[in-house]
This record gives sequence, structure tokens and C-alpha cells, in this order.
Amino acid sequence: MKNIISVVNPESIAMELGVEKGDKLISINGNEVKDIIDYKFLMAEDYLEIEIQKPDGEIWELEIEKDYDEEFGVEFESAIMDNALSCSNKCIFCFIDQLPKGMRKSLYFKDDDSRLSFLQGNFVTLTNMSEDDIDRIIKYRISPINVSVHTTNTELRKKMLNNRFAGNINDRLKRLADAGIKMNAQIVTVPGVNNGDELIKTVEDLYKLYPNVENVAAVPVGITKYREGLAELKGFNKESAKEEIYRIKPIQQKFINEIGKPFIRLSDEFYMLAQEEIPNSEFYGEFDQLEDGVGMVRILRENINNNINEVNINKTGEISFITGTSAYDELNSVAEMIMQKNNKIKINVIKVINDFFGDTITVAGLLTGKDIINSLKLNNIQGNIIIPRNMLRAGDTIFLDDITLEDIETATNCKTIIVEYTGEDLILKINEALKEA
Repeated sequence: MKNIISVVNPESIAMELGVEKGDKLISINGNEVKDIIDYKFLMAEDYLEIEIQKPDGEIWELEIEKDYDEEFGVEFESAIMDNALSCSNKCIFCFIDQLPKGMRKSLYFKDDDSRLSFLQGNFVTLTNMSEDDIDRIIKYRISPINVSVHTTNTELRKKMLNNRFAGNINDRLKRLADAGIKMNAQIVTVPGVNNGDELIKTVEDLYKLYPNVENVAAVPVGITKYREGLAELKGFNKESAKEEIYRIKPIQQKFINEIGKPFIRLSDEFYMLAQEEIPNSEFYGEFDQLEDGVGMVRILRENINNNINEVNINKTGEISFITGTSAYDELNSVAEMIMQKNNKIKINVIKVINDFFGDTITVAGLLTGKDIINSLKLNNIQGNIIIPRNMLRAGDTIFLDDITLEDIETATNCKTIIVEYTGEDLILKINEALKEA
């Protein structure tokens, strides 16, 4: 049910007033609370009249005086206090359409909800939003919003998203930008479709909306082995990835000269595919596109360089890094640095081939538990293994194929150690895992 309270935080205003788990929020200052956006906007006031319905139907009317923006102190059964809006597109590159049958039901749900963009950083296409939805974003100053743009060519966008309503992207972006709403843009780049000159034109269009469109991330299309009945697409290879990098460089330099940053950045996968050097730290600014895989290698290097002297030279033992194909060479370099600092440590780097989705999927974040188990057995690996957190479902210990960390430990006699995918805690976790020499 909507607006059902699932958690009342200790020592909060709500707890002091007797609000309990299972109560239902009805209204704030006489306004119906439709979802989390209404809730956050209305709850920011310093004087509140709140209606709460108890499980037996009794209505409580609460009067509250508090500091502006002070939290009420409750959480709801649904993060957005409503059902998430599903995607109305049929994108030619959609990764969910390329999943095999038989996975857990939640993996097949395609969300396209601006509220999740605001709360959790999800990307939205803006195609299923009404004018009232746009008005509400502007009224409540919902910002920033992450937008899956893909192209500003209206006819091409309709084709790529398989949605005749998808061509209004330029008008909607301009309307939001004119209202001061901050946006981050994402482009899934498909060779022969929206790359090359089309990509440059899209970036130039988005740049006209700077600084309200703050930055653009371009990622290569992911193609699994499950594309039967879907559009024929090709992925990037070494040559085409290198071509994309060098085609975009002049416009990046133009933007650097004008605003001090490249505005458009390609994900690390382009550079690893092309076997080209990753840009320097200044290029990535505050590393605010890490969720798109932009700058992950650079920040990993920085974190290792900054912490290499923390390697405990009194530790000894063996440990294994688990990674995908694309980051294998990088993790080998990290392992060498650590072993040079302490030659009593042996680090194995295990390259896991993605048999589940197909070997065209090379990033670590899309590896499955089953493939990891098979690789560990194939390489006769036991003992401590390091797994980056982005392999796991957010806030959980479960891989995409429902294999758990416990399943891996039982099947392989390994102890799993989770680290941040940016590597800031990698050396600390190694020090903790190994024994004194």
C-alpha cells in the first residue's frame, strides 16, 4: 500500500509523537502526499500539520514545529511511496531485452521514473512524462536528473527508442534547463547508428544547455549472446573504439579551452578496448560519472598510488583478485605494485570470462556468481578472494544470477572479501586478511 511507514528512526520527531511502523501518512498541511517528491517538498517547512492513519483506522492529527529541513524520521515500504513507472520504450540496445529467461523477476523490470533518478541516480528517458510531471520537477526543484539522451536527432531517437513520442527530447531538455534544473546526460553509443558525427552533433546540442546540462557520458553498447529476434547490432572493437576516441578529442579540447573541462567523456571501456592510455586525473574533474564507468581506472590508480605505503610489510600469504576481461591488465599492474612493496605476498589475478552473457561482455560489474565459481575451480584457487562491490546487487550480497557470496565460499572453499570498486579500501582489506609473517 502507498505511504505505509516501515521504519521509525530512533530519537526522531516521529518516534517522540508515537508514530509507529505500519501507520499510514495521509496528508501534510492539508496536501495529499502522492509520492516521495511531495513528501520531501512538503516536509521541508518549519510548521507542519500531519495526518496519520493508525492500522485500526484511527486518524491522528499532529502539529509540529521544527527547524526548516529537519527530518521527520520515517521511511516507507516503497522508496518512492508509489509504484515505479515502467519504461514505455523498446530501445534497440536495451540490455534487459538481452537477458536470458529464468532470472529473478525484478531483473526484467525496466524503470523510467524521474523520482528514482532524483533519489537513486537512475537514468530516465523523459518519454513517459506528462507536462504535469515536467511542471512538478520545476516546481519542486528536483535536481539533478540523469537523462538517457542517446541522440538529439529527433527521428533517430524515435527509431532507437522505438517510441514515436521520443522525439521531444530537445524541447524537454531546454524547458528543464531554462528553469534551472541540473541534468547529467548519458549516451549509449551504437556503432553505425549514433556514433561518429551523430555523437558529435548530439554533444554540441547538449553543450548549448550548459551549465544546466552539466556533463555527458558516452558508453559503448553492451551486446550479449541473447539477441534472438532483436535488431542486428555490432559492438565496438579495438579499431572502432580507437576511432571514436580520436574523433571526439578535438571537441573535448574545444570545451576544455572554453569551460575548463571536456564536458563529454567516454567510459573507460573505450580506452581499454582501444588499448589507449586513460586520461589524467584533471580530465575527470570530481569523478562524478563513475557510475557510467567513466574514470574508474584513473581513480583506482590514484587510490593505489596514494595508499601503496600502507601495505603492511610484515604480512604474508596469498590472495586473489577477481575481475573481468577489460580490467585484467589493470589489476595485474595493481598486484605487481603491491607485491613489489611486500614480496611475501602473492596475488593472483583471475580473469573471469563472461560465459553467462557471452564473451562480448567484458566489464566486472556484469559477472555472475556461476562464472566466478567455474573460474576459481579451473584455476584451483582457494583462500582469500577479493570481489569489487559493483559485482553485487546494491546493498546486498547477491550476484545477477542469484548466486550469493555464501554459495561461492561453499563451492570453492574460498573466503570472499568485498572492496569498493574504486579501490580506496583495497590495501586495508589485504592487510586485514593476511597473517603476520
